[in-house]
Amino acid sequence: MRLTHEHEELRRSTKRWIEAEVNPHAAEWEAAGIFPAHRVFKSFADLGLLGVSKSETYGGLALGFSYAAVVAETLGQIKPGGVALALGVQTDMCTPALEKHGSDTLRDAFLRPAIAGEMVGCIGVSEPGAGSDVAAIRTTARKEGGDYIINGAKMWITNGTQADFCCLLANIGDGPVHKNKSLIVVPMDTRGVGVTRKIDKIGMRCSDTAQLFFDEVRVPQSNRIGEENMGFVYQMEQFQYERLWGALNTAGTLQRAIDCTLAYTRDRKAFGKSILDNQWVAFKLAELQSELEALSALNWRGVEMIEAGKDATRIATMAKLLAGQLSRRISDTCLQFWGGMGYSEESEISQIFRDTRLTSIGGGADEVMLQILTKFMGSFSQG
Repeated sequence: MRLTHEHEELRRSTKRWIEAEVNPHAAEWEAAGIFPAHRVFKSFADLGLLGVSKSETYGGLALGFSYAAVVAETLGQIKPGGVALALGVQTDMCTPALEKHGSDTLRDAFLRPAIAGEMVGCIGVSEPGAGSDVAAIRTTARKEGGDYIINGAKMWITNGTQADFCCLLANIGDGPVHKNKSLIVVPMDTRGVGVTRKIDKIGMRCSDTAQLFFDEVRVPQSNRIGEENMGFVYQMEQFQYERLWGALNTAGTLQRAIDCTLAYTRDRKAFGKSILDNQWVAFKLAELQSELEALSALNWRGVEMIEAGKDATRIATMAKLLAGQLSRRISDTCLQFWGGMGYSEESEISQIFRDTRLTSIGGGADEVMLQILTKFMGSFSQG
């Protein structure tokens, strides 16, 4: 895909924001295990970056998806990966279905302030007993008058302790598991909504990840996104954006891993020469760079498909799978070249190693990506 001067200017603007507003606070926020989401989101939104491809009607810039993709990739330059993840949840995980299928009233109440950085959102799909297996969720929303009464629990919820609203997937009835769910917007200050615990993680430490509970939570049925019982379908659509965002952001982060490793191995001396002067090290980094370019090509093919209005599920799934595999290979290989420094908390590569491990798990594990691809290929019995 050919990127224009406008794309590159957007990339530069995003980088300037990262260097001014985020990276100087990386160590502080990682140590605290949280970052000030409302302050950071508002700063990001003031540049229009929370609504790059969103409709102007609700405060977005209404640029093509390729512009949002540039931002996603550039956010890989953020040193505390948890901040990038939190922003990605806001732009490409909890709002695509709201924008596409939500009522005007719902979009005014939640999408507009999300784009303006006045509200922080989260996506409530995963549960203690249902992660990648979305159809197995147990949270329910029963009808009572004109309301839904929601009961259940959600797990691994990014932005969970700071969010103002949750785009929640719940079972509406006892029908077939792919046809009995709805997406419902739940304000987090609603009575009965609570945080069970903030989860301590090996990576993405400054991202507040929570387990949530919903106990007789009453919200109006008008908070449902789109048609009833279409929630599973809408969430599968939303996964296209989530998985492609993850692959794009991972590509940006892995480029940073290679770049900082090149710099370190060029300066670090052992046995009378730099580490990089060992042919095997130089060749291996060249090999990793080639593999990363392949991921980038796949990513941008997916972006082109979305811009053309095509279903990018297959390509987004491939990109997500490859991003997860390369995350482990590139971060581990680069860390090895740093030696003991790579094993210390203070090195940039160690944080990349920890943060990018999520790519193979979040948004659907690698194994689930493979299962989806076998369906496209007709190569494996799903029974």
